[in-house]
Amino acid sequence: MTHPTTPRICPNCDGHASAAITLGGRDHHGHLRTITAHCPACHGTGTRPVRTREGARA
Repeated sequence: MTHPTTPRICPNCDGHASAAITLGGRDHHGHLRTITAHCPACHGTGTRPVRTREGARA
């Protein structure tokens, strides 16, 4: 029997892996200055790989 291969949601960010953070103020064109912060656990993907257990019994 095969196991599901769907990726699991990252437990650290709950799938919301990237966030835009405003730095405050605007540039000379009037745009908000933002940076993108990524989840350090999943590197911005929002998913974690499915773990396989070697030698585990069914």
